[in-house]
Amino acid sequence: MTEAQTNPVLTDHEVRELRTLIEQRSGIVFDESRERFLTSRVVEHMQRKSLRHGMELLRMVRHSNLEYDTMLERLLTQETRFLRYPGLFTAFEQNVLPELSDRKFWEREQSFRFWSAGCASGEEPYSIALSYCESFFGRTRPACQIMATDISREALERADRGVYARRALEHLSPVQMERYFTEEKEHYKVRPVLREMVQFAPMNLAQPVYLGHFDCIFCMNVLIYFGEELRSRLIQRFYEYLVPGGYLFLGHAESVANVPVRFHQTILNGSRLLQKPAAEAATQARAVGGAL
Repeated sequence: MTEAQTNPVLTDHEVRELRTLIEQRSGIVFDESRERFLTSRVVEHMQRKSLRHGMELLRMVRHSNLEYDTMLERLLTQETRFLRYPGLFTAFEQNVLPELSDRKFWEREQSFRFWSAGCASGEEPYSIALSYCESFFGRTRPACQIMATDISREALERADRGVYARRALEHLSPVQMERYFTEEKEHYKVRPVLREMVQFAPMNLAQPVYLGHFDCIFCMNVLIYFGEELRSRLIQRFYEYLVPGGYLFLGHAESVANVPVRFHQTILNGSRLLQKPAAEAATQARAVGGAL
């Protein structure tokens, strides 16, 4: 390797400048507890770009949206899996969907809408689609639209291709792999039965865009990237977007405490489910001690 590739120089001041730039543009916060992670990822990115000084990177990302997006992609990329939290998706398939389906039957509604907010490379929305198919397997399946959004266009391109390495499918059974994927040269391609349910679109969650109402919103391991004020605004927005009785799924380390909206909390299969009170039970729900 050349010297520029092996010894990039990144000062504390330049790290702070990058942190401020990222928070202003994307709402993503790298606090002091994650500064070492940020610094190591930025240095790796500088090595790939053959940059010697942090100011070179700052100039690039300030004057080029493409360079900024490329850097942010490097900072946010994390390997994920289908059905990453098996207990949660089991609860979604076996408990949440039957409950929502029964309610829609009595309300004479036939279609479902789900949102994967921060979908990365697509494993989450395709897992939602897979669980949906499994829940209705052998029966007439109602129409389903899954909106999948992410700030990274590169991640969305990978999600749209729907091609994954074998390790991404490690939580799936052999039957599920055969039913929902086509094997292609040591990779697995999502079959149309799942792909046709999902619509991908770029979105910065820090910039509000109204998408309509949803039966369930999945935003797992995304809020940890935001500051407290933005996290609170996003949870309130999710609450407003959910239909009465709809569910919000967050990561295990994410909380809705200290937010001025109230969800019912249920623990199933070791996973926490957050449900917006149904309209007819809203008054009762506020009085339930188990509400958050």
